[in-house]
Amino acid sequence: MIPGPPRAPLELWGGVECTVNRLGDTFRDQLALTGHDRREDDLDRFAALGLRTLRFPVLWERTAPAGIEHADWRWPDRRLERARELGLRPIVGLVHHGSGPADTNLLDPSFPERLANYARSVAERYPWVTAYTPVNEPLTTARFSALYGHWYPHTHGDREFVRAVLAQCRGSILAMRAIREITPEARLVQTEDLGRTYSTRLLRYQADFDNDRRWLSFDLLAGRLQPADRMWRHLRALGIEEGALDWFPANRCAPDILGINHYITSNRYLDTRRHLYPPDTWGGNGRHGFADVAAARVVESPAGAADLLAEAWQRYRIPLAVTEVHLGCTREEQLRWLLEVWQAANAARESGVDVRAVTAWALLGAFDWNSLLTSAAGHYEPGAFDVRGPAPRITALGRMVGDLATGRPPSQVVARTPGWWRREVRFTYGPGSPAGRMSGPRATERDQSQPLVVTGAGGTLGSAFERIAALRGLDARLLRRADLDIADPAPVRATLEKYRPWAVVNAAGYVRVDEAERDRERCYRENVDGPAALAQACGWLGIRLVTFSSDLVFSGAQPRPYVESDPVAPANVYGASKAEAERRVREIMPSALVVRTSAFFGPWDAHNMLTRALAELRAGREWVVPAAVVSPTYVPDLVNAVLDLLIDGEQGIWHLANVGEVSWLEMVRRGAELAGVGTERLREAQPSAPALRPIHTALSSERGLLLPTFEDALARFVRSLRDQLASTGPTESFPTLPAASA
Repeated sequence: MIPGPPRAPLELWGGVECTVNRLGDTFRDQLALTGHDRREDDLDRFAALGLRTLRFPVLWERTAPAGIEHADWRWPDRRLERARELGLRPIVGLVHHGSGPADTNLLDPSFPERLANYARSVAERYPWVTAYTPVNEPLTTARFSALYGHWYPHTHGDREFVRAVLAQCRGSILAMRAIREITPEARLVQTEDLGRTYSTRLLRYQADFDNDRRWLSFDLLAGRLQPADRMWRHLRALGIEEGALDWFPANRCAPDILGINHYITSNRYLDTRRHLYPPDTWGGNGRHGFADVAAARVVESPAGAADLLAEAWQRYRIPLAVTEVHLGCTREEQLRWLLEVWQAANAARESGVDVRAVTAWALLGAFDWNSLLTSAAGHYEPGAFDVRGPAPRITALGRMVGDLATGRPPSQVVARTPGWWRREVRFTYGPGSPAGRMSGPRATERDQSQPLVVTGAGGTLGSAFERIAALRGLDARLLRRADLDIADPAPVRATLEKYRPWAVVNAAGYVRVDEAERDRERCYRENVDGPAALAQACGWLGIRLVTFSSDLVFSGAQPRPYVESDPVAPANVYGASKAEAERRVREIMPSALVVRTSAFFGPWDAHNMLTRALAELRAGREWVVPAAVVSPTYVPDLVNAVLDLLIDGEQGIWHLANVGEVSWLEMVRRGAELAGVGTERLREAQPSAPALRPIHTALSSERGLLLPTFEDALARFVRSLRDQLASTGPTESFPTLPAASA
């Protein structure tokens, strides 16, 4: 049974991203990509959070790709039985942004009846299941498949789009009819994205049309579409026969719960001034060309979850749930988004709207939704769990899910700040002036109660934390050497008692590897005594701590990349100081996070080897690199991953470097090729320096590969340099890059 009554406490449901979409003849399965199809204990993880209702996929494409007579029920059999044992109520989905098995599609006249036959088979096998979503988001799926052509069958017409909507809605009604012949009490939980469209005055007609069209799937199922309605007339004008439309009121199957899938990018803004926006946002309707962008980037106060729930309630008076809440962003923004929607749903309930639940979607994350599943780049967005390791790792979002599911108040400090969609940072393009925005109140930019403290603020790493913390809405206190001597325990504790931060990032330290051979005492004071003093104070005060180590804790004798459990064997004083710091910090504060990393390069530091090499080579001067193999680390990727781990409450040693191992020579050569810089004067040599340098210190991880590939990072680095040059012009520090390169 779907939970009720309406005055029962708001529930938190869960779901896994389960799309099986088709591009041409290739099917991509999110359950396989996240590993959920191989792990039988995931349901135990979900139940341990306190979840009791789960959107659960028994997908047609996966279960019966060669026909019902050849269906393989082993996967849903085991999972659904385990769900029953755990007390998880499933809402079974049959098609999720898919188009059925390979021998059918959304424009196939037999699609509705074939879906109904599959639905009957599911109900016969699992007669105890009482909630279904036969087709997830039929309108949205039709847009991406038959109007925009992103997914199969890749058509681009209004008539094909409408046919796809009608086929899915007809299939849903027939499916529920077949299911109820087996399980009469079965409920329909129908999902759809109800994002609102905004526009400039010239495009008001298009925005009005879009805002009418968004109700089409719900109206068809509920039998509300009538000849006097604008959408009815539009469908008839496209050549849809009147009998096909009359069928829906005669066979109405109003949802028992309307599921609103709401994303930050659901609301759209249309603007004919395309020059104000990136070319990849440009489109048109045959009458006007325009840019189509997320309204959050332009509109002052676009509709939120509470607004959309109120609209749906006023239109249908049917119980509601928010059936997908997910954000592909940094961890604190994920927390802020879930908490905002949860609070909005409660606010809607207080105003009389019958909202039953909010659903934490993509519990295991999702792959490549940043491209609407049109590329297989492997871009991963974590969810309540991060699957990039030997087993799913719970994140801070997962802990918030557990808090909300069990009625505990969320304790995550960083969730108190408004999300990026509420801060000025969101206005990244568009008119760019108050006249170009719609009116509305502005949110307070950040919560000032518990900051993040960053030591070593003047260095490469500290400066990067300063930039990225500001971008992420994290209130940071930046401490330079003159502000705090981290090796002196008394001022360290006094400073932390003064600020009472939720966490400390120790980006301070002695970094001159060769000079450390002659200045061992100072190196150890800054690299060992400093982190130890911070660990002591943080442990006393209950503050999270992250400090940094190096690939130079290893000897370089191992032919494969080093992982966290490999024994340390430093070859120089600097490496020995980092190894001793690791030991001391972990001994004093076992909950501390220690990050080993390697070979920094980044867009804000003119002194890293890659930036200097490109500048020298561009100027026609020789550049010599050491003969060694490393794992280069793009500083923005490193900082973002560290902040996510810190917010997650992770501890112990983690290796964070961009995926891949490469020699310094190859690193510079690839960067130069992307930048259009000649490499004739690039040389490799064994360094003759005081400190012995290992020849192979590439890093990998047995805990999780959290950073993108080196190739991906290098391409972004070169683009960033070019963007800087475009806005400021070349300097002595940065190479002059040709505009057409990369």
